[in-house]
Amino acid sequence: MFVWPVRVYYEDTDSGGVVYYANYLKFMERARTEWLRARGFEQDALLEEQRLLFAVRSLNVDYHRPARFNDLLAVLTRLREAGGASFLFEQTIRRDASTDILCSARVKVACIDAETFRARRIPRRLRETEGDCR
Repeated sequence: MFVWPVRVYYEDTDSGGVVYYANYLKFMERARTEWLRARGFEQDALLEEQRLLFAVRSLNVDYHRPARFNDLLAVLTRLREAGGASFLFEQTIRRDASTDILCSARVKVACIDAETFRARRIPRRLRETEGDCR
């Protein structure tokens, strides 16, 4: 399980001080980027050196409880499946010190060619580092 902390800023909330629903997806996107970075991969380098990108192919999200302005959240990211050209992640957002789940999602991310936008195999070096890390 990879854990990435995020603080809720005023800009993340609606007029009632509750995190706007689309911003949970941004928090999850950042956590997946940090998951890659923790494994030694930078997305800009993957683009420049290997001409590959990652794109969300499908998403199933559930909203359980609201997060509010100034909350410290923990975005938990777990790789559930590694296909030839895709990763399936389970992501959960919790209040930092709580076991309450605020938001949960299953996100399928495709590896694609930067020129053709067609699926391509995930590089072997990245697939070999798919295990848990913190």
